[in-house]
Amino acid sequence: MPIKDFMHTHLLDSISFSLDRNELASKLHVRGEDLAVEFQHFLSEAQEIARPKGLYKVSGITAKRETSVTIEQSTFSSRVLRVNLEKANRAFPYIATCGEELEQWGYSQKDMLKRFWADGIQMAALYAAVQAIRDHIDEHYRTQDMSMMNPGSLADWPLREQRVLFRLLGDPRSAIGVELKESLMMAPTKSTSGLFFPLEESFESCQLCPMADCPARRAPYDATLYAKKYGEAIP
Repeated sequence: MPIKDFMHTHLLDSISFSLDRNELASKLHVRGEDLAVEFQHFLSEAQEIARPKGLYKVSGITAKRETSVTIEQSTFSSRVLRVNLEKANRAFPYIATCGEELEQWGYSQKDMLKRFWADGIQMAALYAAVQAIRDHIDEHYRTQDMSMMNPGSLADWPLREQRVLFRLLGDPRSAIGVELKESLMMAPTKSTSGLFFPLEESFESCQLCPMADCPARRAPYDATLYAKKYGEAIP
């Protein structure tokens, strides 16, 4: 996986990516021999087209206040993020995407079932990009017990904070083809942004989110966690 490193900004634009046929077939409810054969051909086509990408930066934490944290010259307003970064001196802002190539291929599908399949494949490519970023940070910066947060995942860190993160990362549109629209949605749609940071006790935003039946849930909701860990002011 060729990596480009400019002033501690890392561009991962040749991410190794393979599709797990059985896992995707199960998730996308592919049943029947004829459909399975068609699905295999579809996956092979997607595999040829897919170019997931990632961008991240090694950034020093320059100021900490009660409900905000400044990374380089960019200030993020979030009590939860501030507490999570209490012992950290650096963080890793990132953007990951399934890639424009895969999104355009998905849009070209006329059949509704194949559009559904393409959506699932794009999500798999996005997850691969996020994991590639995490693995690269682990390998090159020897970080352990990393957690992450994403703007918009909690009311405490709203989606508008993506503007700050995009500015911190320079020009993601030129680097990996990801654009932040006025609506605060990203293009390609299957893209994500956030911060990786070292934390001894693993954290997931899901722990503070009461939304029931969330398909993206990574950890159970803890109704007492905010009061215990984030409710008190930092001395």
